[in-house]
Amino acid sequence: MVNTGGSVRKRVRVWDLPTRIWHWSILILFATCWWTADTDHMRWHLFAGYGVLGIVSFRILWGFCGGQTARFSSFVRGPASVWRYARKLRDRDHYESLGHNPLGALSIIVMLSLLLLQTILGLFAVNNDGGSSGPLSQWVSYTTGRRFAHWHADNFNLLLLIIGLHLTAIVFYRLVRGENLVSAMIHGYKSHRSSGETPYFVPLWRAVLLAVPILIGIVLLARI
Repeated sequence: MVNTGGSVRKRVRVWDLPTRIWHWSILILFATCWWTADTDHMRWHLFAGYGVLGIVSFRILWGFCGGQTARFSSFVRGPASVWRYARKLRDRDHYESLGHNPLGALSIIVMLSLLLLQTILGLFAVNNDGGSSGPLSQWVSYTTGRRFAHWHADNFNLLLLIIGLHLTAIVFYRLVRGENLVSAMIHGYKSHRSSGETPYFVPLWRAVLLAVPILIGIVLLARI
């Protein structure tokens, strides 16, 4: 416990292991998808896409049954709350959140939605040569599959924009608000007011029970 500027603070655990694994896994898998698409390693692109679909599905479900800071109910706020937070963003003492702040919550929802959409579009996308089309492309017409392929490319550009904003926010919070978001997502702890709440967490076996059927579903999908 430390005293900073007259405010007594303590080191508090804010991110559970499944949330941290998800965060770094999505970074690795998205980079793999990007590289394999650019280098035309489409078999590995498909495997990485399955991985993205699996962990995005896990994160969405974890948002309902995980620990406090992982649950959507603990950080998703309405437009008014987001606007009030954004107006005082440079104030270090304004809205010190344990988990995601209102703007971060908005980023998470948008990113999860775009990632899920990206994988669904990829499953049905039809490429011109037909050799690297999505595994479910035979279920749609050629025209529909081509449209999905174009949307797949457009949605990727949206994801790059969101990721760029995310990285900019990380730098901003480090330089302006003095918060190291990266280290907190590595070890799971951050400095917080001693009078603040301590979040609750759920046992790891709940994450395992959630991950196993998702893994089975992805394996079955890959065998189609």
